[in-house]
Amino acid sequence: MSLQSSTPEALRVVNLLQERNLLPPGTVPAPTPCLPQDIQKVNCNPEVFRCTLTSIPQTQSLLNKAKLPMGLLLHPFKDLSQLPVVTSSTIVRCRSCRTYINPFVSFLDQRRWKCNLCYRINDVPEEFMYNPVSRSYGEPHKRPEVQNATIEFIAPSEYMLRPPQPAVYLFVLDVSHNAVETGYLNVFCQSLLDNISALPGDSRTKIGFITFDSTIHFYNLQEGLSQPQMLIVSDIEDVFLPTPDSLLVNLNECKELVEDLLKSLPHLFEKTMETQSALGSALQAAFKLLSPTGGRMSVFQTHLPNLGVGALQSREDPNQRASAKDIQHLSPATDFYKKLALDCSGQQVAVDLFLLSARYCDLASLGCISRYSAGSVYYYPSYHHQHNPAQVERFQKDLKRYLIRKIGFEAVMRIRCTKGLSIHTFHGNLFVRSTDLLSLPNVNPDAGFAVQMSIEENLDDMQVVSFQAALLYTSSKGERRIRVHTLCLPVVNSMSDIFSGADVQAITGLLACMAVDRSMAASLSDARDAMTNAAIDSLSSYRQSVLTIQQPGLLAPACLRLFPLYILALLKQKAFRTGTSTRLDDRVFAMYQLKYQPLAYTMLMIHPALYRVDDLTDEGALNINERTIPQPRVLQLSVEKLSREGAFLMDAGTVMYLWIGRNCNPNFLTHVLGVPNYAAVPENLYLLPELDTVESQRTKAFIGWLRDQRPFFPSLHVIRDESQLKASFMQNMIEDRTESALSYYEFLLHLQQQISK
Repeated sequence: MSLQSSTPEALRVVNLLQERNLLPPGTVPAPTPCLPQDIQKVNCNPEVFRCTLTSIPQTQSLLNKAKLPMGLLLHPFKDLSQLPVVTSSTIVRCRSCRTYINPFVSFLDQRRWKCNLCYRINDVPEEFMYNPVSRSYGEPHKRPEVQNATIEFIAPSEYMLRPPQPAVYLFVLDVSHNAVETGYLNVFCQSLLDNISALPGDSRTKIGFITFDSTIHFYNLQEGLSQPQMLIVSDIEDVFLPTPDSLLVNLNECKELVEDLLKSLPHLFEKTMETQSALGSALQAAFKLLSPTGGRMSVFQTHLPNLGVGALQSREDPNQRASAKDIQHLSPATDFYKKLALDCSGQQVAVDLFLLSARYCDLASLGCISRYSAGSVYYYPSYHHQHNPAQVERFQKDLKRYLIRKIGFEAVMRIRCTKGLSIHTFHGNLFVRSTDLLSLPNVNPDAGFAVQMSIEENLDDMQVVSFQAALLYTSSKGERRIRVHTLCLPVVNSMSDIFSGADVQAITGLLACMAVDRSMAASLSDARDAMTNAAIDSLSSYRQSVLTIQQPGLLAPACLRLFPLYILALLKQKAFRTGTSTRLDDRVFAMYQLKYQPLAYTMLMIHPALYRVDDLTDEGALNINERTIPQPRVLQLSVEKLSREGAFLMDAGTVMYLWIGRNCNPNFLTHVLGVPNYAAVPENLYLLPELDTVESQRTKAFIGWLRDQRPFFPSLHVIRDESQLKASFMQNMIEDRTESALSYYEFLLHLQQQISK
């Protein structure tokens, strides 16, 4: 079916060499699939589930011809303000392919429904005839399961392999001299003390602690002891658990002992001269402790592990940082951490890694412990309690969210799609247990996933196809739950319809995941070439197969007008840039983030948002919870857009920069920064002062609103022309030329040259 008539804007021809102001004033919206209104009304929210192509090609050869990647991006456990929850003894599923009943199935009559993935006809169970919401009988199509694309079931006992596990939290802390120097222990202990009552769980919740340097220290927290008892195991080659039953204890019963330990821990190691780190042995000990139950292991590490199993050597050559055409050592130096992660995954243990360090730590090796166990990695370069207060603030805020956000234990996720479609590559922190079953020992609300797809059999007779992600997990209260998301998209057979449904941000996010894999499997230069070719190939295909009138210039459909800009942004992103001095751990961390952050957050890390903020007004402002939030327009990332008279905020996802022009409006300096003139702007300012002025309120409201939209805490750096951080701010000016990278206009000329070959 042709959808041309209804979507002229997506296919409006844009000559990129002539139209410069392509950015919309605010965020780029996800395209709306061309579906009948009644279907689209109940479709899945794109923040949870979206496809790179909102119109699915009928055949693989059509997809190949379009040269656009096809895949799904998911944010399955996202915090939702509304989530229908169904308690029912029968969960209605297709007898053949096990798809959960959803809004896109069809009812042949009251008693029979047809699966939208495999087309089998199923019986409607008697219980499903009754609708608990309207309390009426005989209208199965009005049940919540058939009215909501996202729904959660409380699962009956057949969805359990064993009784649901309790919430179990084990903290593994580096206490070497280096760790004590950074001062992170005080922040960690204080944060856990402040939030200990808010840890998700119930009366069965367990907690435990291990600290390590060149030896491993356990803490006996058994009820009845007058104070915590430290037990040291110095034989790191053969770690054993000294008192297996009292190292992981019931939090409610032993809360006072746990609090005593947290108050004394920072002082226990104050004078330590231990410089060694037996991280590998500490992880093995922690694995032994958690294996019987499963749970979450939170590991805090401040330097390269250099003793016992899993010891690493520095692989970074600082002199090679900028000049090397290809970057070495993006892959792990040892398989120790991956193997241990897979053992953890098998026992329902996920490992989260907090790396707080000023020196090279080989994140490429250490990160495997989280990557394959479905954990997350947090990285605080140059962390120090006195010299880097902005990082301390970020660590505190991130840690609070980490401790109190919801968590799912012993989870698995399966993604199903209409027959004819197949899924072949998964991205994110996970382990693929069987072809389509993802093992997620823990699932958290901030994790994103992506999958690549292909078309195995022609979708000839189909108007639409559907995708369903089902996440089975144990809640922190010990309930087995299933969260199901279903997405429906139209099938098309013309190239113009495929292009008009292209979702440029989802395509960019999926290409970034593919490029990270390519960097590790082949080389960074291969990955960079592949990204550039993705832009060349898709625009060539558009030119040859969709454009009816050939005209000069670099032409793109309006829906892909930002594609070359996003590709250039990726080439200049920390993960993939060359010619700019980039620390190896910074680069690897940027790669990790591209792979597991949900799309909404990665887009800011790829293409930051720039706003002018010295002239904020209430015109067009949002009103949220009694607060007025100004809405300045997004500016192009070019020095041309800066003015010496202004102040500009750059939001790069995990960090924000407030750049102050040399002749900045004096009103802004006094009313927002609280300083009399430009020269008085302090170096290293990261907190805006509390001032009772309209300008201050507007600026703080806007920055606060931006921060509230993401689960991690971006630090703010106020910078002026002399600031050290000015270079980082300028590196994000993607449209400008640098010594080692093309400007946006030069990149467009390069693409045009390749396309017209």
